[in-house]
Amino acid sequence: MRGFDRWEVPLTVDGVRVYLPVDNRLDYARFQTPDIAEVQISKGYASVLDGPDGMGGSINLVSRKPVREAESELFVRSEFGRDGTYEGLQSAAYLGTKQQNYYAQVSGTWRDMKGWMLPESFGSTPDQGWGFRDGSGTYDWNVNAKVGWTPNATDEYSLSFMHQEGKKGSPFNVIDPLVAAKGVTAYSSQNVWDWPYWDVQSLYFLSNTKIGDTSYVKTKAYWNKFDNDLVSYSNPWVAIQNTPAGFNSVYNDYALGAGVEAGTVVAGVDTIKTMLEYRFDAHNASEQYYGFKGYNGCVANVVCYEQPIITSLEDTYSVAVENTYRPTPQIDLVQGFGYDWRHLRQAQDFNSSLSAPTLAAPYPFGVVNYPLTDSSAPSFQGAAIYHFTDKEEAHFNLSDRDRFPTLFERFSSRFGSSIANPNLEPERAINFDLGWSSQFAPRTKVSVDVFYDIIRNYIQQVPVTSYGAGITQSQNVGSGEFFGGEITADYLVRDDFSLGGNLTIEHRHIYAPEILNFQPIGVPDVKMFLFAGYRPLQVPGLTLTPSLELDGSRWTVTDVTTPIYYRTGAFTVVNFNADYQVTKNLKLSVGARNLFDTGYTLTYGYPAPGRSMYVAVKATF
Repeated sequence: MRGFDRWEVPLTVDGVRVYLPVDNRLDYARFQTPDIAEVQISKGYASVLDGPDGMGGSINLVSRKPVREAESELFVRSEFGRDGTYEGLQSAAYLGTKQQNYYAQVSGTWRDMKGWMLPESFGSTPDQGWGFRDGSGTYDWNVNAKVGWTPNATDEYSLSFMHQEGKKGSPFNVIDPLVAAKGVTAYSSQNVWDWPYWDVQSLYFLSNTKIGDTSYVKTKAYWNKFDNDLVSYSNPWVAIQNTPAGFNSVYNDYALGAGVEAGTVVAGVDTIKTMLEYRFDAHNASEQYYGFKGYNGCVANVVCYEQPIITSLEDTYSVAVENTYRPTPQIDLVQGFGYDWRHLRQAQDFNSSLSAPTLAAPYPFGVVNYPLTDSSAPSFQGAAIYHFTDKEEAHFNLSDRDRFPTLFERFSSRFGSSIANPNLEPERAINFDLGWSSQFAPRTKVSVDVFYDIIRNYIQQVPVTSYGAGITQSQNVGSGEFFGGEITADYLVRDDFSLGGNLTIEHRHIYAPEILNFQPIGVPDVKMFLFAGYRPLQVPGLTLTPSLELDGSRWTVTDVTTPIYYRTGAFTVVNFNADYQVTKNLKLSVGARNLFDTGYTLTYGYPAPGRSMYVAVKATF
């Protein structure tokens, strides 16, 4: 999002942070959307009331709530590859009720995907055959339940529960060598992984109480549980575990948290809000080895050593105050200050090497207790908004936010390829945003933004040759800047035809002298999305929606230990969707993604999916 990644843009559900305690490597593909009512996005500028890590903005998923006395929904979608090959099935169900003083709902999703197909232009390699992408299969299901009490028009108290289970594979890099020769298992330079389970469970309470005519109090309390198992194999056929590369790595993590926000209007022109929040994260990891360094008694697919459970514990505290001053009905002036700090209670790892300690691996065999260090960071924000009319405004935003490094960045040995950095400092960004939006005609909406971000203490993996070949460390490598502009427009040409789209132009530069020829990766210089909506008057209920995505070139890197940076090249993808509202309660959809089966790559060695097609039906009652 404007050059910031998933570590720098927090994800919340109904305002409750979804944060994986050890590394926060959230897999967004595991989150299904049928029970989501709205996605709220703040780009660059995020309120200090949202808590820590909002360096590049924030994303909040708002869960669905019933609006009628009785309502239900059923959704089923089948996916097919570029040649009609069956790829998988997705389904969802929802049931809810809204009564005078309460509401209740339950929903669930289920997805079983065989995988996805590569474009026809992709030729097979020793690492990847023609057709289905190896390791691209996924399986997920979840169930969500919510009950809420609404004693009056303003107050609400709700309890939500979510349980989600999933499993997934891990596609190979199609360029790096995987096997020495076809049919030979003697050599592998890639990780051969899958996740037999990747599970999340949450229970959270939310309240919103109005006090008098001008004040309110909001509270939240939550418990999150994260369990997953990474299985690594000794050969590329995902079958044998008989070397040090074969192991099971199990995470059993949880988080507890609570927060309170209060606000009041003073003298009719100031709205003051305050926030206090606490979060406790616990990471518990264990590992089973099928081939142990220096030990010759291991048998294939039989565990020969199980390490002790290692634990890391950390507290996070946040306080913030925000004031909105409205000197006139047309002007809003926002000021905010927050302070976040982390207290590290325990940080453990396990050294599996039986050899004598070295500079790169200074700890003896067994459980490693790292030195404990705390970190803190202030946050600032300011905004000026001028409302020309109810449908037109201009704004200037400023935010100065941090992003704390994860436990993984600070302490993980990355299976012996990295050394710890307990003193790793938070990243920081000062974001400036100037924008204008208007619905200057009944059929037209336009918004324009320009942004400039100053980056400090940027975190990257840096080769540390003095510790040995292939050894890296997470470091605050440098500083830089992101800048660019965005245009979004929607135009209702006539009652049966509309056009819309957006354009983003961005440049990123990071000065990192420790890394040869370093370039920030993963973000195109230019990105455009265009769509049209056609609703033929001769066929009531039919909507045809073609869309076009154009991406400019982006940087990628071959290897973090011996990095070679290069640009992937631009590409264009065409999509198409058709919806037909058969009756008030029944809708059919058909469509295709990457309609012309374009071959393109976003990351070194990982080609993107080819053409896929889908057929869906949605029934509401």
